[in-house]
Amino acid sequence: MTTTTFTAAATPVPDEAPVRLGRFVPALEGMRALAALGVVLTHVAFQTGATGQPLLGRVWERFDMAVAVFFALSGFLLWRPHAAAARGSDESPSAGRYLLHRAARILPAYWVVVCAALILLPSAARTAGLRVWLSNLGLLQVFVPFTLTDGLTQMWSLSVEVAFYLVLPLLAFALVRLRGQWARLRVPVVLGLGLLCLGWNFLPVPTPEGIHADNWVPGYLPWFAAGMLLAELADLPAPRWRRVAGNQWLMWPLALAAMLLASTDLAGPAGLVHGQPWQYATKMALGAIIGFGLLAPLVLRPDRRRRFLQGRVAATLGRWSYGIFIWHLAVLSIIFPVFGIVPFQGHFVVVYLLTVAFALPLAAASYALVEEPVRQWTRRRFG
Repeated sequence: MTTTTFTAAATPVPDEAPVRLGRFVPALEGMRALAALGVVLTHVAFQTGATGQPLLGRVWERFDMAVAVFFALSGFLLWRPHAAAARGSDESPSAGRYLLHRAARILPAYWVVVCAALILLPSAARTAGLRVWLSNLGLLQVFVPFTLTDGLTQMWSLSVEVAFYLVLPLLAFALVRLRGQWARLRVPVVLGLGLLCLGWNFLPVPTPEGIHADNWVPGYLPWFAAGMLLAELADLPAPRWRRVAGNQWLMWPLALAAMLLASTDLAGPAGLVHGQPWQYATKMALGAIIGFGLLAPLVLRPDRRRRFLQGRVAATLGRWSYGIFIWHLAVLSIIFPVFGIVPFQGHFVVVYLLTVAFALPLAAASYALVEEPVRQWTRRRFG
């Protein structure tokens, strides 16, 4: 997960000018917090059996589309320097420094959770052989069969995201010639890349048992491409589309409609059953719409104040969101025995509130004791 590293200008942005973002966009922190809480919700819904409820069960199940928001955020924030450099307003970051900062941001806190889960959780420790340890520490779970373990199963998405971090410099190099007068071609190229990858699951990619190629980064590239597209669009002086794509009263209902459609069989069968290739492609397309629709008003109209997403609570939860994500399943696994709750037998709201309540202190400690100190040290040491 990326850190929000751009800030809106203090003065309103004219519709006819490109959106010039500075160091920090407060509303993106609030959106990141909502996405983290959405991921917690869908896992609690599965563990309590709430996904089996009529109508609402499919909606709770599809809160996993919050991952699309995370991926789109990463696509926007990490592609933004390359989009700006293509139009001469900034310099592209060096691949080495970029990868160093990504590793410093993601790995230390993640390794703490992996060690805690594989040592302290009985159900995980029993199956924690050398292959499980190495795969989880190296974020290779989507490539090594049967290495997702209790308390850490959500890390498949982090494995995909880190793969995107590695691929991104190659994508930037592929588009390096589309600068200056050719920069206008970057939008259709990025859009075309996202559309092309919708067909990934139709390819007969051979994989061993326990591994699905649709969990590799090409399958999720449409979600990243939604954010990359926003990064490209933010630099274009095109007031007409900005009035449309930056209109929250249009884009947020569109994202809601995509979410509701994703809760039907169009995006796959109920539960964890593997869907047909066309259902997978539909889910990826709807996720891209959700990510783009939720983020576009925040990115393209950064001058608009959104109290709910920019308040102190939202900002704090946004800073802790990575910790919430990496700790919540380990917390959830101990909620049931500690409070005497039987899994898959209800108590959805109670378990959700307990999970959030116990995950928050761990997330705060992760941010204060690991994430922020490592980030600051890396900035001081390497710039």
